[in-house]
Amino acid sequence: MFRFFIQPQLNIATNSIIGYEMLLKEHTPDGWRVPTSFDSITPQNWTELFVASTKLLSLKIHSVSVNLDRRQLMNDDIAQSVIDAQERMRPMRVVVELTERVGKVPFTNDELIPQIQQFTNRGMDFSLDDVDSGDNHYNNIKALLPYADEVKFALQNFKQGLMSPNIREELETWLSITRQYNQRLVLEGIEDEVGDDIANEMGINIRQGYYYGKPHLLALGQDKTFS
Repeated sequence: MFRFFIQPQLNIATNSIIGYEMLLKEHTPDGWRVPTSFDSITPQNWTELFVASTKLLSLKIHSVSVNLDRRQLMNDDIAQSVIDAQERMRPMRVVVELTERVGKVPFTNDELIPQIQQFTNRGMDFSLDDVDSGDNHYNNIKALLPYADEVKFALQNFKQGLMSPNIREELETWLSITRQYNQRLVLEGIEDEVGDDIANEMGINIRQGYYYGKPHLLALGQDKTFS
């Protein structure tokens, strides 16, 4: 069984929650886990779950982010369900995050761009998730940068986290890129006060991580007993 969990995103400058990210998890004998393969949920089942889950979200939320890999982004049924959700949930804004997951079927950026524009033309934001990892290394996504409203840098993809000089250099590079394109930079994976302090020093205001709030189940009516 699959369900979405939501995790808050904060703007430290205003000390406010600006939105939530929807994270897909699977219920296993060991509890809720990230799916070992996102191919294990069919586009139809993903669409049905997404529609049911977004109906539960409060209109007071500024934005909600949803993760799509390239295969999901190019699936017409999934794309239409995201478009329908945006129309239903206005003025809340849907943010489509293109994940770094390496797909079995490659798609070119020329194929992705028209689909991305379908979302942005309807008032949605487009985000590049987990840059510098998987399929979202700079050379793979530089053609997509002009279409992105947001870039997300995930500390959990790097063992040394913010304490690594190389990570700081990469972050400075992405800060420069996002300023060039007038984009938001979201720093993910902050788990403690050390990470919070260093993000303060680097002037990164939009943050996400266990330090600010763990993901919690967006329960549907029939499974509220799950935890």
